[in-house]
Amino acid sequence: MDVQLAKETRRQQHLKTPWRGLGMMLLGVPATFVGLWFISVVSMITGMLGVLLFPSATRLMRSQADVYRTKINKWTDVRIERPYLPEPEPEPGLNGYFKRFIAMISDPATWRDYLWMVADPIVVMFTAALPGLLILYGLWGYVLAAFAGKLLHHYAGHDWYGWVEINHGYGQDTERIISTVVFATGCIIAGYLIGPKMMAVYGRWGRAVLGPTEKSRLALRVQYLADSRSDAVDASAAELRRIERDLHDGAQARLVAMGMTLGAIEHLLDKDPDRARTLLAETRASSAKALHELRDLVRGIHPPVLADRGVGDAVKALALDHPLKVEVTVELPGRPEPPVESAAYFAVSEILTNAVKHSGAGRVWIDLRHERGMLRITVTDDGRGGATMDGGTGLRGIERRIGTFDGILALNSPVGGPTIVTMELPCALSSPKTSPS
Repeated sequence: MDVQLAKETRRQQHLKTPWRGLGMMLLGVPATFVGLWFISVVSMITGMLGVLLFPSATRLMRSQADVYRTKINKWTDVRIERPYLPEPEPEPGLNGYFKRFIAMISDPATWRDYLWMVADPIVVMFTAALPGLLILYGLWGYVLAAFAGKLLHHYAGHDWYGWVEINHGYGQDTERIISTVVFATGCIIAGYLIGPKMMAVYGRWGRAVLGPTEKSRLALRVQYLADSRSDAVDASAAELRRIERDLHDGAQARLVAMGMTLGAIEHLLDKDPDRARTLLAETRASSAKALHELRDLVRGIHPPVLADRGVGDAVKALALDHPLKVEVTVELPGRPEPPVESAAYFAVSEILTNAVKHSGAGRVWIDLRHERGMLRITVTDDGRGGATMDGGTGLRGIERRIGTFDGILALNSPVGGPTIVTMELPCALSSPKTSPS
């Protein structure tokens, strides 16, 4: 079945790719005008008007380049990231305009975009659009060259279709028709056959020009790490405040009350032993509650089962205490590093909490596995769907949490369900650790 599906996919690629290539060629029309406007603004940079118009012209060109990146990412195996260096923080007045102008004009990606706008209308003709042009040329041969040679001679002013003289004596001789049809058929077949390969070549050309340079890639990486570090620091500070608040309002208050009760018991031992025994019983119950609160607090910081048996068993334990019916599948031949395990565990915990609060689901399926150097976690529920990354659902916080480890989160939640949350965290597995029995 998989082989048949793969064949069907390849067949669809051969059928669709030539027309997609023609679509890429048509994108060259607005791209040409955008490039002309950009270079016109560049020619005015010696004056104040050019400086003021340059950021908007650059953004227009970048939006056009983004269209190309989106199409290439969608229609080829090539993935092109946005290569632009971080822009300065917005500032009012001329100072802000000058900073944006300097940042954009010194960004190598700006001039690579312009190179694309100038060169791509030509390059696309010999790469992505070539298969579609061959097919159209073959159809031209069927419609006009084989059966309407006189019209071709009259309106086009020549008598040749490829190497076939299609208008010899204005006749309809069989040899001419067969030769023309064979040549036209060859063009159509060649167009469909080379379509995916030409689109792949076009994708590599797009990556070479529209993709990030090493400088911009490094700058984007630094920005990403700075944002991730800031999010991690904020999350840690919030977690510390939560622990402090829980200790102050829970166990600490209970321990203070126990100390005061013990002081009262000390005074009552001789005067009222019965009352002292009653207070001792209450103090013992309070100590048990305080111990339970401390255990819950420690479990919230780092569950013992997570440290002892790993993220797979920790998630299974989490599922056992969950109000919904949760099925967990774990295929981990080893254990990730402790920080990755912790991030994965609390991410799953937050998603399960969201499922109870927002989804209206009755069942949840969790799948944990390690594939191609990634810890991959998929959480699926049968709820009403319609979840988004916004709206206070906590998914954005989960994304920031796993982003500290270069992890990614993908959400698929159509209205009506199901909701599928997929997380991937890069990590290596160690040998499985077992706790002593």
